[in-house]
Amino acid sequence: MKFLKHILIPILLVSFVLSAGCSPKQQGSIIVGSKDYTEQFIMGNILALYIEAHTNFSVTLRDNIVTHVIFAAISTGAVDVYVEYTGTIYGSHLRRSGSSDPDEVYDISARELMERYDLRILDPLGFNNTFGLAMRTETADEFNIVTFSDLAEVSSEFIFGGSAEMIGRSDGLPSVQRVYDMNFKATIFAEEKDRYTVLMNDDAQVIEIHSTEGMLAVHDVVVLEDDKNVFPPYYGVVIIRNELAEEHPELIELLDKLSGTLTDDIVRELNYRVDVLGESPRDVAEAFLRDNNLI
Repeated sequence: MKFLKHILIPILLVSFVLSAGCSPKQQGSIIVGSKDYTEQFIMGNILALYIEAHTNFSVTLRDNIVTHVIFAAISTGAVDVYVEYTGTIYGSHLRRSGSSDPDEVYDISARELMERYDLRILDPLGFNNTFGLAMRTETADEFNIVTFSDLAEVSSEFIFGGSAEMIGRSDGLPSVQRVYDMNFKATIFAEEKDRYTVLMNDDAQVIEIHSTEGMLAVHDVVVLEDDKNVFPPYYGVVIIRNELAEEHPELIELLDKLSGTLTDDIVRELNYRVDVLGESPRDVAEAFLRDNNLI
């Protein structure tokens, strides 16, 4: 049933998002997208509130969209702009590999996105939300595990818990397993809100983490060192349809002002406020914009 769920939901989302792109958009409207986890809910609201505050666009926010669907949506015009990550563009959308240099990954991503899809990425927002693996401190200490290479030596004794994307994407777990010759006893699906629960309940001994997630501050976990740099850098960037950018250069000038405003620590704090303190992504996004004199 879980497997069926992970197949059906993306199909339904593809149908919804792409069908939405088939109807003509109202003149002066802009559709902001976001993916299906806390950080993206916040980023989507930051973009939507920021554009709404400084332009005459009628802004619609479409959130909770998985990675491959939102990329299909912006490629077909069903979404106009959203926050993506350089490593995801490089590894997942462009199917590239071989570099962990932030500047090279950005340059290749920017050039090939424009050439292949007529999409533009702006300067990095400032934070790097890379993938990672974490274990309970007690377990890591017991097996003397500090790095991915250490884990590979005993991975067959452990169960891995991660999202459907992490388990299935070429730049996710398959890449880790290939580079490190890592083979887990089993893998189980554990989306963002469930990962720490399965770890603390010992249903999985290794979980996927993201380096800017707020829950890292709550649990006694060790984030393992990716000693072979299998994960490329995942700097947050605004991705926008080039057609829209050319029609409204003032929009690019506006969005460029967000570049460099979000550090790892800031984003981790924003995520913490939603995931741990229970604030809404919209309220957290609006507070960030106001605190930094962006609206």
